[in-house]
Order: sequence, then C-alpha cells, then structure tokens
Amino acid sequence: MADKTVTVRLVRSAVASVKKDQTLTCRAMGLRKIGDTSVLPDNPSVRGMIFKVKHLVEVEEN
Repeated sequence: MADKTVTVRLVRSAVASVKKDQTLTCRAMGLRKIGDTSVLPDNPSVRGMIFKVKHLVEVEEN
C-alpha cells in the first residue's frame, strides 16, 4: 500500500507582512513563489508546518 501524501500550493506571498519563521517554513516545504506546489508525505511534522502557514497555502489530500 502506498504512503499517503498531501499536495501543498502557495496561494499568498510568503514575503510581505509575514513573520520570518513563516517564510522559512514555506521554503522548507519547497514553496518559493505563488503557485508553486509540493507533494509531501502526510506525517505529523508536515501537518505542523502546514498549520503554521495555513493562511498562505491550499492543501489537497492524496
């Protein structure tokens, strides 16, 4: 059985008017520009990163 994944897409800028740690969290998930997507494993650490920047991203569970 394949591992579960989540697709995360950056929909708002992670540069303007957000804290530095939120910008770095987006970078750690592989999101640099608006519209960038990353497919990440669905685990507690990734879920925590998504929660931290939930106002900047859209998430689709695979």
